[in-house]
Amino acid sequence: MQIYGYHRTSTKEQHLDRGIQEIERYCNEHEMALTNIFTDQETGKNFNRPRYTVLVEDVLRPGDILIVTELDRLGRNKYDTMQQIQRIKNMGVRLMVLELPTTLMDLSVMDNAMARMMLETINNMMLELYASMAQAELEKKEKRQREGIEAKKLRGEWDDYGRPSVMKQETFDENFQSVVSGETTPTQLRKNLGMTHSTFYRYRKTFYEKYPELSNSAN
Repeated sequence: MQIYGYHRTSTKEQHLDRGIQEIERYCNEHEMALTNIFTDQETGKNFNRPRYTVLVEDVLRPGDILIVTELDRLGRNKYDTMQQIQRIKNMGVRLMVLELPTTLMDLSVMDNAMARMMLETINNMMLELYASMAQAELEKKEKRQREGIEAKKLRGEWDDYGRPSVMKQETFDENFQSVVSGETTPTQLRKNLGMTHSTFYRYRKTFYEKYPELSNSAN
């Protein structure tokens, strides 16, 4: 029997240390000889991760133990996560999730079949509940990101998402001087610049915020 840990962070900017230390601490406190910890810094939305793939396809054997700190470190998509849990179980590998006490109990040594069946049922329910919570948290995060992007779009701040603003404010300011001087109308300038009505007046608002003394110089 070999004991392995697995830990994942969503990005390379996030540190793996905390999860690794938690797994090592648990094994030390329970006198479990930890063989190795596999780590990925990849999204939890799917299981296309290099080290996880090696772990499951090439390393784990029947009778082994796999330890993760939290279920969402395994995955955040409920359906895929539950499939992976079943896959691990079918391999004869025991999954231990440190945040779920029911998974830390070795049910195979229990003599009472009824009690073992009840605990297995509770364990499966808790795993599914936590998988649902992980997915809900991911969906909430993605919703906030979409809302943030939409807010940036409305403000014309597209640079962070690979789409540049229509033009630099300074360029607009230079062109808008023709409206201030009366050489052209706002409508004509908007058409010349190829701007939508809302975009043009957003830039126009910024112009007058920068140069309030010119606010009465043009219509």
